[in-house]
Amino acid sequence: MVGADTAWIIVATALVLFMTLPGLALFYGGLVRSRNVLSVFMHCYSIAALMSVLWLALGYSIAFGGEGPFWGGLSKSFLAGVDADAVAGTIPEILFFAFQMTFAIITPALIVGAYVERVGFGFVLAFSSLWMLICYAPVVHWIWGGGMLAGGEGALFEAPVLDFAGGLVVHETAGIAALLIAVVLGPRSDRTKPPHNPGFVMLGASMLWVGWFGFNGGSQLAADGGAAMALTVTHLSAAAASLSWAAWERIRFGKASLVGIVTGTIAGLASITPASGFVGPVQALIIGGVAGVLCQEAVGLIRNRLKIDDTLDVFAVHGVGGLFGTAMIAAFGLGSWASQLGGMLVVGLWTVVVTLVLIYAVKLVFPLRVSKEIEQEGLDLAVHGEQAYPSPS
Repeated sequence: MVGADTAWIIVATALVLFMTLPGLALFYGGLVRSRNVLSVFMHCYSIAALMSVLWLALGYSIAFGGEGPFWGGLSKSFLAGVDADAVAGTIPEILFFAFQMTFAIITPALIVGAYVERVGFGFVLAFSSLWMLICYAPVVHWIWGGGMLAGGEGALFEAPVLDFAGGLVVHETAGIAALLIAVVLGPRSDRTKPPHNPGFVMLGASMLWVGWFGFNGGSQLAADGGAAMALTVTHLSAAAASLSWAAWERIRFGKASLVGIVTGTIAGLASITPASGFVGPVQALIIGGVAGVLCQEAVGLIRNRLKIDDTLDVFAVHGVGGLFGTAMIAAFGLGSWASQLGGMLVVGLWTVVVTLVLIYAVKLVFPLRVSKEIEQEGLDLAVHGEQAYPSPS
């Protein structure tokens, strides 16, 4: 084991958890009405706790328990055979488990943005649990665990699908799942209310930006120049996308908003994620600059033309961003077009099928949507018995 590598991944693990708690919670919480902010916090917090236990029980083994083409098996359930002396590369395997656990937390937490203000709490917990184990964990195995998209013997494509930190594994899967839930769930009864606290949104986005250094830089699994480059290009893409989103918003609507510029930040971060281990600074500026405009246009398409209430734009920002960044690896000549596009297709089809099956199966047991009365009153008080503010709007 290398001490510097271990120390860096310990820090990176904390940074990725920081992305969900409190980063994503604040980012999403600020975007909803004040009567629903605590429900968003509850969703993110509960998912973080539940996914941690499930990752220990089954998720880690499905993803990294073996080298089969489809899944890793159950040999490492509850970390069987993994102790403090077990090694994964140059770091303790228990640390690799913890680092990957934070990814298993944030991926289903990203989906929260699609169904806020109207979803049943029991559905959230049951769907997130099954989706992480059946959809997310196998995709992790396919790309990062030596499975059928990783190249080598028995692989679907001659060249490996390149996804450094989760453009497909995290952002495509979460984005597609979010879009499908939004379609099945239907729109909110009132979509006219603005974000109740843009300050929360900015604070959450800032935490996500900082945490993303661990997300992408930590995916190098070493304290070396590759990690430093991944961290640097992550920052540059976020900066470029923030500026391009704000500029495009100013051109189209006459004003550049705080919520807009920080959404651009997230678009740049999602887009650089798959490519962050392969590109340089100038390429990162290109990815971020295009992402700020591309993802903003995707928001308009889904909201205004398709009339889908993906409430906090999960697919437009994370799904489109992750797919775009994955394609740019091939566009820059750093990966195979056949593998990159094929990987998008395989992961996309798997996510669509599993997500739809789980939505309809889970809602047989847990109501997908709260009643109109609860939606009108707000989920905070009606579902959780608490209020963030004395007089919710």
